[in-house]
Amino acid sequence: MGSRESQITAPAGQEPLLRMSGIVKHFPGVKALDGIDLEVRAGDVHCLLGQNGAGKSTLIKVLAGAHQPNGGTISWQGDEIRIVNPQDALDHGIATIYQELDLVDGLTVAENIHLGHERARWGVVARAEANRAAAELLRRLGHPEVAPDIEVGRLSSAGKQIVSMARALSYDAKLIVMDEPSAVLDQEEVTRLFGVIRELAAQGVAIVYISHRLEEIREIGDRVTVLKDGRTAATGLAAAETPTSEIIRLMTGRSIEYVFPDRPERQQVGDPVLEVSGLGRAGEFGGVSFTVAAGEVVGLAGLVGSGRSEILETIYGARKAKAGTVTVAGRRLRAGSVGAAVSAGVGLCPEERKSQALVLHESVARNITLASLGRFARGGFVNRGDERRAADEQVRALDVRPADVRRHVRTLSGGNQQKVVLARWLLRECRVLLLDEPTRGVDVGARSEIYALVRELAASGIAVVVVSSEIEEVIGLSDRVLVISDGALVHDSPAEEINEHQVLDMVMEGEAA
Repeated sequence: MGSRESQITAPAGQEPLLRMSGIVKHFPGVKALDGIDLEVRAGDVHCLLGQNGAGKSTLIKVLAGAHQPNGGTISWQGDEIRIVNPQDALDHGIATIYQELDLVDGLTVAENIHLGHERARWGVVARAEANRAAAELLRRLGHPEVAPDIEVGRLSSAGKQIVSMARALSYDAKLIVMDEPSAVLDQEEVTRLFGVIRELAAQGVAIVYISHRLEEIREIGDRVTVLKDGRTAATGLAAAETPTSEIIRLMTGRSIEYVFPDRPERQQVGDPVLEVSGLGRAGEFGGVSFTVAAGEVVGLAGLVGSGRSEILETIYGARKAKAGTVTVAGRRLRAGSVGAAVSAGVGLCPEERKSQALVLHESVARNITLASLGRFARGGFVNRGDERRAADEQVRALDVRPADVRRHVRTLSGGNQQKVVLARWLLRECRVLLLDEPTRGVDVGARSEIYALVRELAASGIAVVVVSSEIEEVIGLSDRVLVISDGALVHDSPAEEINEHQVLDMVMEGEAA
């Protein structure tokens, strides 16, 4: 990509709060960062964008003191500094909130906020003082309702984000890095999070905000830096004035919006592969009925909490239906039995792939073959050669990168991890594939690859059901759209006959159009 860089310019006579210049970081055989430049002003929300593998995580780990750079300089409040470890970063006032929050569920909110720098007198933790200080930080963040003495494990994802921000402020942070903070939040929680971010910025705290959701950038960001292949593609772009198409071009080197594969010309639909009839679970959803034919992609649209994910998990047998039936290729499944569903040819790619689908410390090969280990067993032992050859075939077919089935799956990007989960069910030769948030945490380039894969799977005769919080994704990827509101199916139509605004009206009003 050409060097089209727009450098940040601080006001005359005022240094930026943070300046990272020419940052280089090598790992064995890999140059992860190749001269990155980043400048952040006090009170700015600076969005850091790039595809998986672009260098975002490595850069913020250099800033957080988790990695030592091989070259370049870091200036903080006008002075060149060296950040030798994470505590050094915190001492300077630089705090990082990673996507995988490092909170301890069994400790209270106050204990988590002060963890590592506990308030103590004569060697005894001063709980009352710690609670008062925590309450003051929570009030500063606009969330006085979060009780300092409640266990963190009882909080929602949004509540835990607030506690992580309070912990950052407890170190008198002047810059907070937020890595995918909205990934596990619903729209209402995101709106509240943005309110907190704006309040922090108004107090002069700088925010480095990382997200794959490009629609958030214009809403919350002041400036944008785009990384590509370990280099700075552009920096200091005005978030409100830079078109999304330009940001995507900088990230990918090509023009990609939501590139959905063309739908096949509508053909006569045959017998359904998946039949859901009167399915229900008390307090979650009820009376849900629909069918999916071979080669058809059906999308479920609705708000978080509407029952979409619960419907998929009940079809898969991870939740036991209290009413109704699920039938696959004429075979009625036993309620609440994952084994029965898998045997009938049902596969699920769950919403939280890291915690619900992947064994992170295992190899790519083992993660692909998990649902099919019986194929490779001889006399009670797994034939590792056959297992690796089968996994390697799937890796090549789905273009998983890097193409090394012995690598730990935790080292892969989000998009490639999702491909590994898809590969598991392709190897199993499933008839019905249930996809819950298939592109969550996946960059814009990998999204288009996953969309193409879903279409290819449908073209091979698999019946596909997709759940996504992004209505545009549901409509663009599906042949038919079902709208779920308050646990009820309120609309069913071909995707080309419905638009985003109509779906929003239905899910908000809870009634059919």
